[in-house]
Amino acid sequence: MKYNRVLLKLSGEALMGSGSYGIDPDRLSTYAAEIKAVVDNNAQVAIVIGGGNIYRGMRAEKMGIDRVQGDYMGMLATVINGMALQAALEGIGVDTRLQTAIKMEQIAEPYIKRRATRHLEKGRVVIFGAGTGNPYFTTDTAATLRAIEIGADAILKGTRVDGIYTADPEKDSSAKKYDKISFSEVYEKGLNVMDLTAFTLCNENKLPIVVFDMNKPGNLKNVILGKEEVGTLVEF
Repeated sequence: MKYNRVLLKLSGEALMGSGSYGIDPDRLSTYAAEIKAVVDNNAQVAIVIGGGNIYRGMRAEKMGIDRVQGDYMGMLATVINGMALQAALEGIGVDTRLQTAIKMEQIAEPYIKRRATRHLEKGRVVIFGAGTGNPYFTTDTAATLRAIEIGADAILKGTRVDGIYTADPEKDSSAKKYDKISFSEVYEKGLNVMDLTAFTLCNENKLPIVVFDMNKPGNLKNVILGKEEVGTLVEF
C-alpha cells in the first residue's frame, strides 16, 4: 500500500452530481462505495468535504451578509454534507464518525485529535466538518490542517478532472497533464491546486498532494494502493 493513512478532500460541488444544487443520492452512494473499497483494504481514511453545493461564504457579501456570518453559514453546510456521507457510509456497513470544529453535541463529536486518531486506528472513517471553526479559512486549509494533525501520508484531492494541467482542460483542449510537479513549479506557473494558505502549509510540512478524478470508478483505490499512476502528484 502506497499510503496507509490519507485525508480525502472532496468539494461540496462534487456531491451535486449532474444537478446544480444540493446532494445527488447516486453520487453520494458512489463515493461511499469507493471509500468502502479502500477501507476494506485496511487504509485509514479521514475526509473533509466542502459546502459549496449548499452555501459558499464568499457569496455572502453580494447578498448583503457579513463575510464572517457567511463563512459560519458555509461551515454549517459542510456539516450537512458530512452527515449525508456518514449516513451513506454507515448504510453499507462502514463505521464512521463525524467530528466538527464547532461543538454540536447532538449530531457530532467535537474535534479532538487523539480521538480522531484512535478512530482511524480502529478502522473507522472520520469525517471532519465545520472547516477549521474560524472564518476566512477555506475547507482546503481545514483539510491540510487536519491531515498534518493526524499524521496523514498524503492529501488526496478528489475532483472532476484527472490531475493538474498546464491550463483548464475543460476550456483548453491543448492543455497537457502533469504526472508529477513540485510546489515551486505550481507556484511559479500560477496553477490552481489549492488556495495559497493550504498550499503553503503542505509545503512547510512536506505533505504530498495527489489531485485525481474521484468520479472514475476504482481511482481512489488505485491512488492509495499505488497500483497505477493516477492523477498528479505534487511533491515537496
